Amino acid sequence: MYLLDTDIIIYSLKGDRNVIENLLAFREQPKTISVITYGELIFGAQKSKHKISNLAKIHNLKETFPIIDITPSIMDTFGALKADLQKSGNTIDDFDLLIASTSITHGYTLVTNNEQHFKRIP
Repeated sequence: MYLLDTDIIIYSLKGDRNVIENLLAFREQPKTISVITYGELIFGAQKSKHKISNLAKIHNLKETFPIIDITPSIMDTFGALKADLQKSGNTIDDFDLLIASTSITHGYTLVTNNEQHFKRIP
């Protein structure tokens, strides 16, 4: 299972050729998004110039990709990762850490273009 990061969804909605080609190449593989990604997308749509059409696109994503809720198990992973990263001085944004924790907890492969943040996570 692939967990799609927020940036991948944004690139696909904007018609990025590389992202779309990769999504098509792996169309048979199951994909999902975190509720965190969904929230980030709603926030972006709410502040955009094309609020109504962008919100409609985001709401349609619920039909395409199952949304993974935050669970106590994910929060256990989040707490452990955040403590380890903080000890090593390699903190990252909590939302990114929650997305990574979701991927780790469920054993999903995280698909992102934000390698700078996520490469800090073992």
